[in-house]
Amino acid sequence: AGLCSKLNGAVPGEPVKTDKNSRRGNWGNQIEFILTSVGYAVGLGNVWRFPYLCYRNGGGAFMFPYFIMLVFCGIPLFFLELSFGQFASQGCLGVWRISPMFKGVGYGMMVVSTYIGIYYNVVICIAFYYFFSSMTNLLPWTYCNNPWNTPTCNGVVTPRGINNTLANVTRSLVTGATEVAVEVVNKTKRTSPSEEYWKHYVLQISDDIGNFGEVRLPILGCLAVSWVVVFLCLIRGVKSSGKVVYFTATFPYVVLTILFIRGITLEGAVTGIKYYLTPQWHKILDAKVWGDAASQIFYSLGCAWGGLITMASYNKFHNNCYRDSIIISITNCATSVYAGFVIFSILGFMAHHLNVDVSEVADHGPGLAFVAYPEALTLLPISPLWSLLFFFMLILLGLGTQFCLLETLVTAIVDEIGTDWIVRNKTVVTGGVAIVGFLLGVPLTTQAGIYWLLLMDNYAASFSLVIISCIMCICIMYVYGHKKYFKDVEMMLGFPPPIFFRVCWRFVSPIIISFILIFTVIQYKPITYNDYVYPGWSLAIGFLMAMSSVICIPIYALYKIAKSEGTTFLERLKNSCKPDVKWGPALSEHRIGLYATPGSEGEVEVRPLKEELKEKEKEDEKRDEISLTIQGSNGSTAHNTTPSA
Repeated sequence: AGLCSKLNGAVPGEPVKTDKNSRRGNWGNQIEFILTSVGYAVGLGNVWRFPYLCYRNGGGAFMFPYFIMLVFCGIPLFFLELSFGQFASQGCLGVWRISPMFKGVGYGMMVVSTYIGIYYNVVICIAFYYFFSSMTNLLPWTYCNNPWNTPTCNGVVTPRGINNTLANVTRSLVTGATEVAVEVVNKTKRTSPSEEYWKHYVLQISDDIGNFGEVRLPILGCLAVSWVVVFLCLIRGVKSSGKVVYFTATFPYVVLTILFIRGITLEGAVTGIKYYLTPQWHKILDAKVWGDAASQIFYSLGCAWGGLITMASYNKFHNNCYRDSIIISITNCATSVYAGFVIFSILGFMAHHLNVDVSEVADHGPGLAFVAYPEALTLLPISPLWSLLFFFMLILLGLGTQFCLLETLVTAIVDEIGTDWIVRNKTVVTGGVAIVGFLLGVPLTTQAGIYWLLLMDNYAASFSLVIISCIMCICIMYVYGHKKYFKDVEMMLGFPPPIFFRVCWRFVSPIIISFILIFTVIQYKPITYNDYVYPGWSLAIGFLMAMSSVICIPIYALYKIAKSEGTTFLERLKNSCKPDVKWGPALSEHRIGLYATPGSEGEVEVRPLKEELKEKEKEDEKRDEISLTIQGSNGSTAHNTTPSA
């Protein structure tokens, strides 16, 4: 039985157990969980946001506050969410049995994941569009001789012959007519063919956020493809997605490495990398640099989205999520740094080709992914190949995050309803959520879609995430109680959380989260897109989106207090904060000590795993002593194989 227990991952000293949750399901193995979590944390922001932030905030000097924030905020919060979900084996709603009054935090996480899931898949679908457009001998954004180009278009790749714009400028300069020359130069301010392809052909962008125009059918078709791919990968929940991530989480690193090797061999690449890494130590004293570092760590790791809790809920109860949190967090940040080399080596090459400063070609967000980088790729031999690789990488990075966003919503719904029918037909729920997500994404495929996408990106998941995370820390550490939670973690892992994490959970991380919130409020500027300034009514919608997730918390708290037992408000408040009777490990074999059901054999003192291992060894020694060989009168030996009490 002891050998079987070890093989099945059961707690030593107990009967043979599988440690598997047959009702909800588990990861096939621990690598699936780690790869899924890496795919979730490593997303588009690692490629299109971090390198630019690093360059703008002091280059190599930015790494110092970045890694400080990783150690004191990122990894502790990551570990907290993983241990929270794994202990209860519940999604972002079910875990709040720990203190039912705070279940609104779970609903807030669902709202945030819904918003992000809607617009994130639109970004993926645009990457699909560019991927399909790259299947050609000549990238369509290489030259300025297309129907959608304007007279101000000036490409980095000059076709045979001199283009009209350049000829006009030359002619003006030769005549010596200074005023005319200035006017012409102003008019011919460089508009790249990739920017015009993006604005005038792909998006056919309208002049205002309220002017929706028509639905861009090619983008709508790619959006349908994106949702079908996500649905098929999640058709059997973590059983199917756990297999898909072997490719989606690892192949981006192959592509990054290929692009990195290609990039550093180009002329000017070293200049670009110097811009990226050269330390500007004086910027370390700037509060904005620390604020950006903290914000980037917080948003990049996916804290407070609900995805980490959901993914961890499919772990086996005794999985070492402490080790996993460190591996995944460091992998995420290392990927961001590595992506910076890939991006800036190519941008340095383009700056060298144009004979301009790297700062003039550096960009972030969609501007980097769909304008600056694609334009740089046109300068390379066999440019369609590099374009295919780049956009395929973006698709995989996006899908890894999208899998977890959809699974978060589906798991929360299935766990909350919890009937046998809905558990058996989880695929139907997944399909339903995917269809709703697709329909809600349709407005983002219109000619005003990019305005709405950026509005959602800036407001739907900004300060609301910070508030959700802060309240989660307060609830677990101060309402439920830090001592009880530390014992829960010890019961699960076999050792208590290291003292560093206990201090961070109770004091350091909440302080840093509060700092991020204050920084976000102080640094707030109304959103703009290039030269377009968003009207007031659209900003109001943005704030409503941000508040819609946070407002869930007080509304549900008031509802729970009203429904709780008690004659006075304080009694109701106290009762609504008490852990639910169902709080604790999901499987009865793990419900020991405080969590044991009355009269069950599991009603024993909560002991760490290491102590149980020692007791198991002692029991084995006793059995060996009892099973002594007994000499027979004829000189033969007999074995007493029946252990006695």
